[in-house]
Amino acid sequence: MPGERALVIGASGGIGAALAEALEARGAQVTRLSRREDGFDITDTGSVERRLGALEGPYDLILVATGILAPEGQGPEKSLAAIDARAMARLFAVNAIGPALILRHLPRLLASGGRAGVLSARVGSIGDNAIGGWHSYRASKAALNQVVHGAAIELARHDRAAILVALHPGTVETGFTAAYAGRHRMVPGAEAARNLLAVIDGLAPAQSGGFYDWRGEAVPW
Repeated sequence: MPGERALVIGASGGIGAALAEALEARGAQVTRLSRREDGFDITDTGSVERRLGALEGPYDLILVATGILAPEGQGPEKSLAAIDARAMARLFAVNAIGPALILRHLPRLLASGGRAGVLSARVGSIGDNAIGGWHSYRASKAALNQVVHGAAIELARHDRAAILVALHPGTVETGFTAAYAGRHRMVPGAEAARNLLAVIDGLAPAQSGGFYDWRGEAVPW
């Protein structure tokens, strides 16, 4: 949309890059931040404060497209016996605490009536978990969902027209999911980006604080 200002955090990842490109294609002015390109470490409070504190809003749309499935060189646990304290702490730092540090800046950076989305995952749903496993990833995304929900409540006290939601993009063709190809229907990053933007563009303020999939359907907590 011409004149739209957007901020994409995690813009060097598969989904983040696709979101930034899709926004630019529709005429938005996009600010990109990522660890790979900018040294932006969302797990470091100082890095978050410096990078986001230097930005001048407001942004009409803010998207947080960060996250890891497991620490580098490891995979998700398949059993309780495989839980490792350091690995679990790392997932919480990246998947829940990092986005929480980012959301602290939302009231200052988001335009009045603006929209913000944080990438979560369906496996973070407690109600939808019927097979277990992936304990650290599931728990970190469930924690993220709670942070987003609480932040949306606080945001609404200052701006009833603002929207903040958790989004499940589906299984997207990225390096993040390469090891799990074939188990689920996978979509290219560009398609996932279009889906997610269509969802967030179509939300109403009453839906702020919710958890939605790439079709716009509510995901159980």
